[in-house]
Amino acid sequence: MTNPNSIDPRQHIEQLLRAALFNVAQDLLAADQINSLVINVERPNSAQHGDFASNLAMQLARLLKRNPRELAKTLADALPESQWVERAEVAGAGFINVFLSRDAKYALVRAALRAAADFGRGKAGVGQRVLLEFVSANPTGPLHVGHGRGAAYGLSLKRLLQFAGYVVASEYYINDAGRQMDILALSTWLRYLEAGGQTITFPSKAYQGDYVRDMAAQLRRLHAERFTRPLDADQSGGPDEASDAEGRLDHLIAAAKRLLGTDYSYVHQFALAEQMDDCRRDLEEFGVRFDSWFSERSLYEAGLVQRALDTLETNGHLYTQDGALWFRATAFGDEKDRVLRRENGEFTYFAADIAYHLNKFERGFDRLINVWGADHHGYIPRVGGAITALGRDVGAFRVALVQLVNLFRAGTRVAMSTRQAEYVTLRELREEVGNDAARFFYVMRKIEQRLDFDLDLAKSQSTENPVYYVQMAHARVCSMLAQWGGDPATLVEADLTPLILPRELELMTSLQQFAEVAEIAARELAPHLMAQYLRDLAALFHAYYNDERILVDRAGLRTARLALCQAVRHVLANGLSLLGVTSPEKM
Repeated sequence: MTNPNSIDPRQHIEQLLRAALFNVAQDLLAADQINSLVINVERPNSAQHGDFASNLAMQLARLLKRNPRELAKTLADALPESQWVERAEVAGAGFINVFLSRDAKYALVRAALRAAADFGRGKAGVGQRVLLEFVSANPTGPLHVGHGRGAAYGLSLKRLLQFAGYVVASEYYINDAGRQMDILALSTWLRYLEAGGQTITFPSKAYQGDYVRDMAAQLRRLHAERFTRPLDADQSGGPDEASDAEGRLDHLIAAAKRLLGTDYSYVHQFALAEQMDDCRRDLEEFGVRFDSWFSERSLYEAGLVQRALDTLETNGHLYTQDGALWFRATAFGDEKDRVLRRENGEFTYFAADIAYHLNKFERGFDRLINVWGADHHGYIPRVGGAITALGRDVGAFRVALVQLVNLFRAGTRVAMSTRQAEYVTLRELREEVGNDAARFFYVMRKIEQRLDFDLDLAKSQSTENPVYYVQMAHARVCSMLAQWGGDPATLVEADLTPLILPRELELMTSLQQFAEVAEIAARELAPHLMAQYLRDLAALFHAYYNDERILVDRAGLRTARLALCQAVRHVLANGLSLLGVTSPEKM
């Protein structure tokens, strides 16, 4: 007899069906034909159709040209006996519906009680190293609510992948070598001059936020007039703001570099350091800590960009035209070829990104997962093509695209404009609704869908608030255990046979699904599946709690019900932890 504590239910049903298949088809099909059949075991939409369902009979019917319902009956009758299986039924066009026994469900409750924080932990990713890059916002201003969604998603995904057995390293890619940092340095310096009394016509395309004024004020407090230079002549020259705002900006950047000389690098580095320090603090306060922070500039300093281009050149994927160096991106499905080095000798962003992804592979990672903004959709085939051109496995490269966040207060959308620095920062959101609500709300929808974030709902203490609803289920169990006053460790040995009510069996079935949901969420990069599961489990528990008295007078029934509730508590805590959300004992 099989020990149900050591078996995954789905895998066990697959094994039973495989054995039945050999019994039925060994005289009709060759062994390789039988072995090549993939046995699909899925959860039916309705509990009335069992715990698992398989279309194996319909697959076999196509090979044997037999009636699928008849084959389903034959396969169901041929299933080996198992204490995990109560019965198998034939439904529809030939589905085999399998119902687990109560012993199997009791065993899973005991498994949850024994494993506690490790219950549901998988092995799908054992032996594989993953580099997960997320957020990676340009360090040119405070993180806003859109960045927060990427941060919450990345945190949950890292924990889900680790729970599935992967070795995961998280990384923030710092864009510290491009034009945007020059714009930030210029913006800070102009505000510095303005604070010193110079009349400055501030460019419309520069960074407008108060944080720039704050950095300028700090620069003046630390260094007084060290960076003061007359800008009058340079303000009056160059492209006109109204007709060429970007050209105007580039003219002023060039003027700043010329007038400041070696001091320009200090202002540049000062602005970068201030923004990166703010970003780190914000993320750490949100519970997001990165294993590494990778500098774009280091790619150039270490010669990695040139080495990546040399590899592409050797592989025959570059050509020169009009003084610029081009990558044959169209050979890999891109809409046009891409410049890697301009005619003035400067590398493009894409050149650095190619070097960065080559470096990821060279660090020994088996899988690369990038979390990007939705506006980077067209960038995916471009980077994928470059990975192939470098001679690396593009199948190891995956990208999750984070859609925008719309904030609503009192039913009205909160207006935001990043260009004018009129946006809600992640810090402001956290201070208003709290970390737990922010993280749960961020991940409870598919990342590919726009998120309408209801601020009033996130702050409410009601059953309509999904995170409050799930946390309340956990707190209710803790309250009952405290009221009971016994040792929770003894519940592992509880006799569970008194648990016979439909709601109790339904709860056990839901507990059994936790490991499957965790594995699928990791495989599909879909933390929202775990959030949905937790809401469903909480709903089942609250209904059970409201309909049945847990702390009844009958000692055996009371202990059995408390054991079931404790198993629910473990699963709720595990699931919330995977989403980076706390499990309060009191609400």
